[in-house]
Amino acid sequence: MRDYFKLLKFVRPYYGLFAIAIVCMGFSAVFDGMSLAMIVPLADKVLTNKKIIIPAKLPDFLAGFVDKINNTPPEVLLSYMVISVLVLFFLKGVFGFFQSYFMSDIGQRVVRDIKAKLYAKIQSLSLNYFTHKRGGELMSRITNDVKLVENAVSYGSTDLIYQSLQVVIFAVVIFFIYFKMALVSLVFLPLISLPIIKVGKALRKLSKRSQEKIADTNSLLYETIMGARIVKAFNMEEYEISKFNRVNTDYYKLSMKSIKRTLLLNPSTEFLGCIAGVLVFFWGGREVIAGKLSFGVFGLFLGSLLSLIRPFKKLSQVNALNQQAMAASERIHEVLETEPSVKEPLVPKSLTGFKQNIKFNDIWFSYADMQVLKGINLEVGFGQMLAVVGPSGTGKSTLVDLIPRFYDPQKGSVFIDGVDVREFSLKSLRNQVGIVNQETILFNDTIRANIAYGKPGASDKEIEEAARRAYAHDFISKCLQGYDTIIGDRGVKISGGERQRIAIARALLKNAPILILDEATSQLDSTSERIVQEALDSLVTGRTVFVIAHRLSTVRNAHRIVVLDKGIIVEQGTHNQLLEKSGLYKRLYDAQEIQ
Repeated sequence: MRDYFKLLKFVRPYYGLFAIAIVCMGFSAVFDGMSLAMIVPLADKVLTNKKIIIPAKLPDFLAGFVDKINNTPPEVLLSYMVISVLVLFFLKGVFGFFQSYFMSDIGQRVVRDIKAKLYAKIQSLSLNYFTHKRGGELMSRITNDVKLVENAVSYGSTDLIYQSLQVVIFAVVIFFIYFKMALVSLVFLPLISLPIIKVGKALRKLSKRSQEKIADTNSLLYETIMGARIVKAFNMEEYEISKFNRVNTDYYKLSMKSIKRTLLLNPSTEFLGCIAGVLVFFWGGREVIAGKLSFGVFGLFLGSLLSLIRPFKKLSQVNALNQQAMAASERIHEVLETEPSVKEPLVPKSLTGFKQNIKFNDIWFSYADMQVLKGINLEVGFGQMLAVVGPSGTGKSTLVDLIPRFYDPQKGSVFIDGVDVREFSLKSLRNQVGIVNQETILFNDTIRANIAYGKPGASDKEIEEAARRAYAHDFISKCLQGYDTIIGDRGVKISGGERQRIAIARALLKNAPILILDEATSQLDSTSERIVQEALDSLVTGRTVFVIAHRLSTVRNAHRIVVLDKGIIVEQGTHNQLLEKSGLYKRLYDAQEIQ
């Protein structure tokens, strides 16, 4: 029950609307019961012209009402009933419409809110969270899991409340008419509830596994669609189809298990209800024959009792729906309750630029159990270009990722002008850093929007100037729609070198005082590399540049080169100084020269 109330927390902002919907449900349920009560005057007075006989002692106002019906001529009573039935069904329809409309509205609002919260939360989480989660899995949380919660709120809550009200109304009717007979009939209630509870527990476990399989399917789809070029290049279509079919079949099997258990509820609850109905029919029939109960009143009792079966069947379906939603709610709350590892300071300082230096003081960093950086001490002066080189996997990218606080070191600190970067607000800190990554990330938007991504509201002149300085303007001008050309997912419609130049233009437009170039020229041909390198060299003036490069020829002009190996600084100096030392840098350089 605690988990269900946790699920209903999503409805909390709309309790007012929820209350109105419940009131509408109440009226609709009452009118439903009243329409069934029309059986009594129809059967006893209109069709047979006999008196209504109710064995229970009635309150004075109700006894007077029954006497009035008994003394009304059948023709007159029929006219009253025709009008009453029309009014009752009209009112029932009106309140039924509003209850469904309001609950659907609440469901859609909840979906909107959860999606917004999930997306905002995902955006607030640190980068290390995404190293442990698949993109398809997170997409599944926002799409499939949220849809299950919507079903529980829109339809599950509606049926839970409405059908429960019907159970109460019809139970009151049968107890009011014939207490002993009602008591014997409802002995079967625990028997009906038992399969509902048991199957509900199984469904919750199956639902969680099903949602995990959906996440697997989404992840596989995402990977193979984004990696379509590699799949085709290595002739792996059949392999990927086989892998998808395995995941798809697993999901099918889990779905069928859930469906089988859900479908078993209907006949089992219906059969138990039928047993109760047969017993009542036999008992009540004898009472009618003996003249202790009128036929119409017995019809109302039997109809009310049988009407209890429908709400119980519906409630069994609601329970299945809610169990699935609670499993989805757990997965949603798992994301919402995750705390980012990189947190804003309680009293953040604002970084508006820096004038002196950036210091790495005894930096130790590890991913899980893998130690990446070991006791790094480094100082970079304002306006300098620092190159970080070394074999793959030595922590070069990790080192510069500590500057904008994509990660925090387990030990040590990064200082800008003597202030620990953990004291700055993340926004002000990252505003001072421009980045061009080895893996160029562009968005399915226009070239103009991608260049202006780091500076929303930039003028066309500023965008074009940045493109010219990145030597991207010429190829952009040749595109059919120029700067308004849509470049597709991750810039798939343009070449790798063109994507890289747009990314460089994006960093140039941001004009941040700290520039990080992580293999910024890795996708360029030799001609473009030379041109862009000249542009990058001119950026050193007035800003601090961190360059990560495997091509050592691109870092000759760096003020200082740091050589990392196994997470430790093994050498540092200028290009010529490092060549003279005949250490790791020279071996790497010579190996590239031979190539």
